[in-house]
Parts: sequence; C-alpha cells; structure tokens
Amino acid sequence: MIESSTLLRAALGGMLIGAAAGALALLNGRIAGISGIVGDLMRPPSGDRAWRLAFILGLVIAPIAFVLVAPVPPAHLSRSAPVLIVAGLLVGLGTRLGGGCTSGHGVCGVARLSRRSLVATMVFAAAGMATVFVVRHVLAA
Repeated sequence: MIESSTLLRAALGGMLIGAAAGALALLNGRIAGISGIVGDLMRPPSGDRAWRLAFILGLVIAPIAFVLVAPVPPAHLSRSAPVLIVAGLLVGLGTRLGGGCTSGHGVCGVARLSRRSLVATMVFAAAGMATVFVVRHVLAA
C-alpha cells in the first residue's frame, strides 16, 4: 500500500513539473525536454545559451533548496554502480533514438496532443515494463 504522504509528494511534484513545462512554453516558446536542452547546449543557436544554462541551474538548485527545508527520504539502490551506469547510458541512447526524452515527449508532447510524442511515450513505458520484467523474472534466477 502506498502512503498518502508519498501520493501527495508525487502529485505535488507532477504539478510542479507541469507548471515549469507550461511556463517555459508560454514565456519562452520552448519545450522542456531535458535531453534537447542539454544536448543543444553544446551547439546552441545564436542567443540560445542563457535560458538553457538557467534551466539546468534550476535543476541543480531545486533539490539543494529542498534539502534545506525538508528531510531527505532514504535512497535504496538495488543494483550496483556499474549496472546503473550502463542503464543511464542506455537511457541516453534511447533519448537520441527516440528524438527526445520523457519530459519532452511525455510531458510536453502529449500535452500538445502530438501523435509522435504519444507513440514515443507508449514505447518508453513498454520498454520500461519489459526491462523490469526481464530483470526481476528472467535474470533473477
């Protein structure tokens, strides 16, 4: 059973993500896709670097600010560091192959009723479910 405080935190976090994505789209005309923001930071179009740096800085500062006002929930890692590194690299590869990440497609694209983003989000979810099944039931002999 999921605790009500966990549900509340998840709902508030989702609302903050949605509000931030909406604000970036309304105020700056940009999509809050993290892989695109970071990826294009290396070769940004003219005059496009400042907002990207500010966005990434906000991603770094927000959890630091959170730690100052609330207790940090315990982290439980069930896999080794090498497995997590490989998983992270595969996620990065997937964002390049899929033309974006869950924030760009799942949050922003689906909200704009993009068919491409809806399909990408369904593929992300299916791949995640398949991965969990394989790791927990096939490889966990």
